[in-house]
Amino acid sequence: MKSLVLSSLCVLLFIPFQSVEAQKRKSNTTTKATPEVSLDAFSLRNVGPAFLSGRIADIKTHPENENVWYVATGSSGVWKTNNAGTTWNPIFDKQSSYSTGCITLDPSNPDIVWVGTGENVGGRHVAYGDGVYRSDDGGKTWKNKGLKTSEHISEIIVHPDNSDVVWVAAQGPLWTKGGERGLYKTTNGGTTWKKVLGNDQWTGVTDIMIDPRNPQILYAATWDRHRTVAALMGGGPGTAIYRSEDGGDNWTKLSNGLPKSNMGKIGLAISPQNPDVVYAAIELDRKSGAVYRSSNRGASWVKMSNTVSGGTGPHYYQELFASPHEFDRLYLMNVRVLTSGDGGKTFVQLKESDKHSDNHAIVFKKDDPNYIMLGTDAGIYETFDNAETWRYIKNLPLTQFYKVAVNNAEPFYHIFGGTQDNGSAGGPSATDEREGIANKHWYKTLFADGHQSATDPVYNDIIYAETQQGGLYRVDLTTGEQVSIQPKARLGEPHERFNWDAPILVSPHNPKRLYFASYRVWKSESRGDDWEPISGDLTRNENRLALPIMGRTQSWDNAWDVGAMSNYNTITSLAESPVQEGLLYAGTDDGFIQVSENGGDSWRKIPVTALGLAPRTFVNDIKADLFDANTVYVALDNHKEGDFSPYLFKSTDQGKTWKSISGNIPDRTLVWRMVQDPVKKNLLFVGTEFGIYTSLNGGEEWHKLGGAPTISFRDLVIQKRENDLVAASFGRGFFILDDYSALREFTDDNLKQKAKLFTPRTAKWFVPRSNIGNTGADYYFAKNPTYGAVFTYHLAEDYKTAKEHRTKKEADLNKKNANIPFPGWDALDAEREEQAAQVVLSIQDSKGNVINKVSQKASKGSHRIAWNFTHFNPYAVSDRSSQTNRGGALAKPGTYQASLALIQNGKVTPLDGPISFEIKAIREGVLKGIDTDAYNSYLAEVTSVYSSIAAVQDVLSQSVKMHKAMKIALSRAKILPGAIETKLAELNADLIRINKGISGSPSRSEVGERNPSGIRNYLSTAMTGLQNSYGPTPLHAKSLEIAKTLLSELKTEVKTISETRIPAIESALKAAGAPYIMGQGIE
Repeated sequence: MKSLVLSSLCVLLFIPFQSVEAQKRKSNTTTKATPEVSLDAFSLRNVGPAFLSGRIADIKTHPENENVWYVATGSSGVWKTNNAGTTWNPIFDKQSSYSTGCITLDPSNPDIVWVGTGENVGGRHVAYGDGVYRSDDGGKTWKNKGLKTSEHISEIIVHPDNSDVVWVAAQGPLWTKGGERGLYKTTNGGTTWKKVLGNDQWTGVTDIMIDPRNPQILYAATWDRHRTVAALMGGGPGTAIYRSEDGGDNWTKLSNGLPKSNMGKIGLAISPQNPDVVYAAIELDRKSGAVYRSSNRGASWVKMSNTVSGGTGPHYYQELFASPHEFDRLYLMNVRVLTSGDGGKTFVQLKESDKHSDNHAIVFKKDDPNYIMLGTDAGIYETFDNAETWRYIKNLPLTQFYKVAVNNAEPFYHIFGGTQDNGSAGGPSATDEREGIANKHWYKTLFADGHQSATDPVYNDIIYAETQQGGLYRVDLTTGEQVSIQPKARLGEPHERFNWDAPILVSPHNPKRLYFASYRVWKSESRGDDWEPISGDLTRNENRLALPIMGRTQSWDNAWDVGAMSNYNTITSLAESPVQEGLLYAGTDDGFIQVSENGGDSWRKIPVTALGLAPRTFVNDIKADLFDANTVYVALDNHKEGDFSPYLFKSTDQGKTWKSISGNIPDRTLVWRMVQDPVKKNLLFVGTEFGIYTSLNGGEEWHKLGGAPTISFRDLVIQKRENDLVAASFGRGFFILDDYSALREFTDDNLKQKAKLFTPRTAKWFVPRSNIGNTGADYYFAKNPTYGAVFTYHLAEDYKTAKEHRTKKEADLNKKNANIPFPGWDALDAEREEQAAQVVLSIQDSKGNVINKVSQKASKGSHRIAWNFTHFNPYAVSDRSSQTNRGGALAKPGTYQASLALIQNGKVTPLDGPISFEIKAIREGVLKGIDTDAYNSYLAEVTSVYSSIAAVQDVLSQSVKMHKAMKIALSRAKILPGAIETKLAELNADLIRINKGISGSPSRSEVGERNPSGIRNYLSTAMTGLQNSYGPTPLHAKSLEIAKTLLSELKTEVKTISETRIPAIESALKAAGAPYIMGQGIE
């Protein structure tokens, strides 16, 4: 009886449920409106990298243009290239899913593209989709065409002659039964769907094939599978192979010669040379398997070999492909591709030198038997010599990062993280190179699957990195040495169960003290050189094969695959209060939060049911409050029981009571991580399954940050020195929210002001360089932060023009199909004349001199504006000059002030400021340049000379024009040729000589012969002394003096021409009755 009760209890513990409190939270979020806060100024910046790329799910090439590829990725959306991988465009970023399993082009019209969302593998880390999407314009726009609860779609086939007929293989939900699983067919282009195979419990469809001779003949592989946090059951009684003779309306199960036991994942292939020949790669009990071949369209099967995909497990691969060039040549996707030339009797490993493992997709070229393209966990590879050598696509930034850490390196801190299957890596948050952050700036720190990294707060070149299941290393970036420091079970103790992504924590109280966790918590006081356990087992400590899966406990003889799992009953999260040393928190993967108030001597267990959650809800993250020892936050996740709700809680009594603070975070949005601003207590950030949210009031309301595609953010960290939020995305690398410090001042009072200019962080002063050498269009660069001093400001009022107001009203009337009134001619004329309101940022030096102004269109909300460290340029302006002020001298590092003003309809309104800010050089030069006062004095002198030479050149230009006009006027004067012709000829000769002295010989210039240095050369040389921090040298000063001397001589001669010689000739022409010359003015 006792065993029956315990068994029933185990079943109950695996049943997901929601408490009244959780339901109340959800109902509240649907009724409570979130106050509008403009976060337009705060945009995430992607920094890559691309050198590791990421997991590929499927690849299709355009049937009429092999340079056009469509790539479906595991967790990075869909990408398209029109030039065989030279450049790429993400074409799925704005859809509501980022995980894709397959992509298909319509054979009748390749511009019609179908995408199945939700990855087509059974991995522990896969994301869920929301159905099938269709694009009718080559991926420019998309429509969701249904099957929204399928969650994982593995294959789509479009009828070769009828675009309205489509078949979709839906694997269905991975973590629960039900959903839209099975084979679905539409006959109206996706408007409606009919389920034609599978059931509503555990049986989905994982693969389908169509006979190339007859589209009525289809093959399908059904698949039973269920994953829990504890285990994966990769097969079941519903797994089978079927054939349809009527386009999928009716199906016949094919079993003659196939295994009688429960089968697991099946990959199908059909011979292009003889479509009667069909192949099947079948997973069997406990990761075993075999390849079968049928020569009669599946009526009977022959076992060819015991070949099966290995590595992570068949669930992760098992796609089977038949070569279009060679009969019976097969390719089985696997850790390393397995290939057979005899229909599956024997397999050998494909040559994969200089290539990543874990293959998922393959592409052939119809006219090149030596060409293969493979999609892997590390992106795309091509071979042009039948796998002898491989070309890697290095510009697809698809990396899946689990965690992120940052150090305090100068001038740019470095970012570290562990990736899915691509090791651990590090790289800079920015560079001083104008092109941005390239692949060359990134580096590997550890091998295998990468997981959490941590940094030493004292030594920037000491980091901690780990492989899967707790393989912890201390890495010296100076020497590159990796020292294994994973704590080990003592003699007589059980296996040390580490989570797939085991948590490491550097104590905020002692940089030598580390905490690490398996099923218990470990502590080191020596940066990992030695460890002591400070807890017992803080988990349930169960036999996971005795737990329910697929609704009940299962036989040993089944498609079990725990090698594809992390360990179960492990600790997932650690935290120590920065306020109270020794106040520790631990969270587990089986539903417990543990608290120790005495450095681990004793622990208090809190079941997650105390928070109103299902008993085995996964603890994603625990964060101790930075200001209050009693406050702690926890992010939890129950998607592995089919519950996708966001769970974020706060306790103010060390976990005794809890309050939900997930607020208005949308449903179906898992919460992965939370961080708290170190300055403002109530400023919080969370990384979720579909973006990053911030709360300005401690979790009462949440606002989504922009600048990122639809993507999952699995970890967040704050770089305190720079006020940067750094995020690890699971599919697009790292993102940075640069200098979010203005959010600390987003108070009601500040946001109600007409305008608020926020103090920026210290600006990094440097002269951008270029070190990359030659590149092509395929060279990958991520963006640096905006160069210069970057300011955030907020405007409370709207400043739309009359035209913008009118067009908005007309757009609303158009939506209602209502009449649109004519605005009137005067109103239309006024619209033409109206200048859009501008905000102007004025920069002053330490002495109050205005040295530059930057302006942009005024609009309501928060915005950013940047000053690029330059003074006003000294160049002359005309009615054709640009408003942009480029080419001014660099301002020296120091203290400056900024103020904000509004210009609207000719009226200037001071808005805010001045505020003081600093510019600091990122490096000191080897040689010391001149001081700021001398620099500014020289700048003033150069500016004066530029103004004077501009005036001289302007007068000279006008004199040339007047000479030409006077010559024409003379030809119409009522006098005989005489003295005026001579004076004009002499004037022309002098003008040519002067211009030649300024610009050089036109004949020399035409053939490239150098002219002697003139005033322009000397002035240009003098100006180069203002383009760096070293400042002008005596050489520059000498050039300036020569320019001044030449200017003095030139000024005298040009002034004589314009003020004496030309007026004299004009007077003579007037006396002779010559026509009026434009520009002479009114007498």
